[in-house]
Amino acid sequence: MNLIKSKKRVADHGEVFTPPWLVEKMLDLVKGETDRIDARFLEPACGSGNFLIPILQRKLAAVEVKFGKSDFERRHYALLGLMCCYGIELLADNIAECRANMLEVFAEYLKLDEADELYRAAFFVLSLNLVHGDAMTMRDEDGAPIRVVEWGYLGKGKFQRRDFRLDVLTSMAGFSAEDSLFAHLGKHEIFKPTNAYSPMTVRDLADGASGNASGEAV
Repeated sequence: MNLIKSKKRVADHGEVFTPPWLVEKMLDLVKGETDRIDARFLEPACGSGNFLIPILQRKLAAVEVKFGKSDFERRHYALLGLMCCYGIELLADNIAECRANMLEVFAEYLKLDEADELYRAAFFVLSLNLVHGDAMTMRDEDGAPIRVVEWGYLGKGKFQRRDFRLDVLTSMAGFSAEDSLFAHLGKHEIFKPTNAYSPMTVRDLADGASGNASGEAV
């Protein structure tokens, strides 16, 4: 694997990719989390996905162990694993590659083609979870605050979506620290979503990839 794309990109953006062997060793340090389907990972400079791809692969391996005998559960928990992978990337070509690479790994695991609703649902999820923006300023390519979409699986094919602002999440995180003025508050009192949506099915999410409504805010 080439660790740089060009010297100019290194000079302009400090872009250097971590070699796969080192990525695996780093992920092994948090193996208990990488093996959890619903553990959330955010890579603030995700490049083309050299951290997120092996994280997704580990989650899918966990799905296979736990739900491999049920096609329904296998498909839905695989989507949950994908939903728990997040990335922010400054360079447009990198974020496009990351989305494509993640979708390829997901589709290959479930043997999906582009016409499958689950494929289109995954495409929609990745369009929200992998953000073209600047993690330092916490703004997307259009200058708007970066939105973090929290996904949850409710069971029976239904997913829950809540949207948060990244800058609010990071600033509020300190409020719950020990000895903080706000330490007595519960997380529900600190972390309030900007939007919460009614439960969605895979079909609802697939419709989102087509530009149709993918659930209503509640």
